Amino acid sequence: MTTTVTKDATTVLAQVERLVTEHPPTTTEPDAFWGAQFDLGLAWVQFPIGLGGLGVDPGLQDVVDDRLATAGAPSNKTTNFMGVGMAGPTIATYGTPLQQELLRPTFTCEQIWCQLFSEPGAGSDLAGLATTAIRDGDHWILNGQKVWTTLAHVAKWGMVLARTDADVPKHQGLTYFLIDMEQVGVEVRPLRQLTGEAEFNEVWLTDAVVPDTMRVGDVGAGWRVALTTLMNERVALAGLGKQSRGSGAIRHAVRIWKERGGADPVKRDRLVELWIRGELLRLTARRASEAQERGTPGPEGAVGKLVMTEFNQEVFSFLMELRGPSAMLISDYEQTRPTTMGEDVLGDRDDIDLTKAMLTTRGTSIGGGTTEIARNILAERVLGLPGDVRIDKDVPWREVPRS
Repeated sequence: MTTTVTKDATTVLAQVERLVTEHPPTTTEPDAFWGAQFDLGLAWVQFPIGLGGLGVDPGLQDVVDDRLATAGAPSNKTTNFMGVGMAGPTIATYGTPLQQELLRPTFTCEQIWCQLFSEPGAGSDLAGLATTAIRDGDHWILNGQKVWTTLAHVAKWGMVLARTDADVPKHQGLTYFLIDMEQVGVEVRPLRQLTGEAEFNEVWLTDAVVPDTMRVGDVGAGWRVALTTLMNERVALAGLGKQSRGSGAIRHAVRIWKERGGADPVKRDRLVELWIRGELLRLTARRASEAQERGTPGPEGAVGKLVMTEFNQEVFSFLMELRGPSAMLISDYEQTRPTTMGEDVLGDRDDIDLTKAMLTTRGTSIGGGTTEIARNILAERVLGLPGDVRIDKDVPWREVPRS
């Protein structure tokens, strides 16, 4: 095993060296750089050769990302978070050769993705969704409403979960599709957030047509495919596990503490406590990440998502205290529609708007699965505790009462 890993690592490092030599990251256009990265198997190293990978240990992706970051390479993870972090792994796992042709333009960000899962009546209980897909020859006709759809207004493709059979229990009657967001029958409406931005949307599907060639997995097997997407989402959101010591939210707390003189001993103790907790949580999240790196992400991904969410909320609230009354001011409340995920809002740069960052963290305990759902996942699937009582588990979806 040691020899294999060493050989794989040598191969990966050689490919990284070739990438940065032939395509200098600071002077190459981002899309061209990402295309070359894909072609050299450095997009998702665990994927097969030809699909943006080298068929090696997924843990080596950290090596690639660290080397490229040091070299000043552009990152596509916020530009196309849903595509790179969720659609790519799902399509590589379950997609047909035709669908896998989407992997390269996804990684180069030529085609942006969104996730059409949640609905007004099916958020935490995702399997209870009501959007329907009815087969019509070689196509499916979709009707329904999706909500909290990040970046739907700039997406070319959407991952959509729809009900294809109402006469079986809710988890069994779902099918997974890839839908063209630019077609007739797809309407995207902005949802304004606390920050004044409209990164989220609601999406209406009205007789939207999806060819059967864009169905992922078997009819009725959509829940299994969706779990792969959701587990990858939680791992991707749990970026805390890959942060360096003292980075992220706690870095801003230390910086503001020093700028304000750092005279209050009570706040100093609170800062030290948060810094220690941040380091413990970072290491815990890294261990959880490493535990699932040798295959499809498991429930351990919920660890990083849970701790990152709650910790960021605490730290940015503490920052409000440090800054005093000025923290209540926000300079720009005009509605804007971001074209990337909110990395700049919660990033490490000194000039980020800390008040807007605090408001942004309020929603992170909902996005990607609520905190309560994360705790249930950890309790049932990691700790092995008894699950909640689910009276509708074996009842046909059509017969389940809905509000």
